[in-house]
Amino acid sequence: MLCFLNSCSKGRGAWLLLAISVVILELAALYFQHVMLLRPCVLCIYERCALFGILAAALIGIISPSSAFVRYAAILLWIYSSIEGLLLTWKHTMIQFFPSPANTCDIFVRFPDWLPLDKWLPSVFVANGDCSEKQWSFLSLEMPQWLLAIFAVYFILGLLVLISQFVKPKARRFFS
Repeated sequence: MLCFLNSCSKGRGAWLLLAISVVILELAALYFQHVMLLRPCVLCIYERCALFGILAAALIGIISPSSAFVRYAAILLWIYSSIEGLLLTWKHTMIQFFPSPANTCDIFVRFPDWLPLDKWLPSVFVANGDCSEKQWSFLSLEMPQWLLAIFAVYFILGLLVLISQFVKPKARRFFS
């Protein structure tokens, strides 16, 4: 399996698949927000940013997957964004499971002054919901719980791809 992941990481197809998976999740988030009229909270927006970090990693990987430097940069950004997403969704899940005045999220998103995403693209990055409010569930899991599982899968895959970089790929034998 690690040999397979190693060879996949050196081609554009796997990186494209990673990018497509994130785009589908982002489109689903926008569907929930603008069609189903669910109000995203601050943590939802930060979780969205973590997904965009994975998308950036995929796009970096697509640029030149045969270059070890570019591939490692993409893998490390992928893992970092997955960890951030895991931490954010864990916090979000705990806020929903144990709502209290002491366990809340911010009222407004805080982006750096040099990257005011909420001002540049308010339809995607403005939060107007409450983190403790349960607005949607599927198979008895709330959205933060689904995202926790999604980020866990992204993290495990990213870690396996990183480990696979240290495995020497097997030479293909056409005739045994």
